[in-house]
Amino acid sequence: MSSELIVFLVLAAVAVLSGILMITRANPVNSALFLILNFIALAGMYLTLNAQFVAIIQILVYAGAIMVLVLFVIMLLNLQDEEPLRETLTKRHYASLLFALLTLAMLIEAIGWMGGDTLDRMQQQSPLAVANGTVQHIGDVLFSSYVFPFELTSILLLAAMLGAVVIAKKRFP
Repeated sequence: MSSELIVFLVLAAVAVLSGILMITRANPVNSALFLILNFIALAGMYLTLNAQFVAIIQILVYAGAIMVLVLFVIMLLNLQDEEPLRETLTKRHYASLLFALLTLAMLIEAIGWMGGDTLDRMQQQSPLAVANGTVQHIGDVLFSSYVFPFELTSILLLAAMLGAVVIAKKRFP
C-alpha cells in the first residue's frame, strides 16, 4: 500500500466523519466549522489525485467564499433575537447608501476600463489553450494582468463582511 493511498484513505475518513458531525450538531456555527473541515479534506483528496487547480479552487471558493456566506446567514438569523430587522433610516444609513453607490460606480468604471483589453488578450491566447489551464499560468495572469480586479474583489468581500457584522451585532441601549 503506497503512502498516497494511505493519505487518501485518511482524508476520506476525515471527510466522512466531518460530514456526519456536520449534520448531527445542534449549533449551526459548529456545523459550519465541520463543513469547512469537510471542504479542506476534499481539497486534500484532490491533491492526492494530482488535481492541484481543483484543490485550490475548492479552498478558495467553497471553504472561503461560500462558508463566509453561510456564516453571514447564520449571523443575520440571530436565532435568539426576536426583534425585527427593520430600523428607521438615519443620516448614517443615507451616507452608507451613498458610499455603496459610489463604490458601485467605481467598480463599473473599472470593469469598463479593463473590459476591451481583456477580450483582446483572450483572443490572442486562444491557440495556447492547453498551457492556459495550468495553475502556474492562471496564477501568473491573476497576479499580473488582473491584479486590480482581484484586489477590488477582496475589498468588496471585506466591505460585505464588515456590513454583515454591523447588521448582526446586538443593539446595546
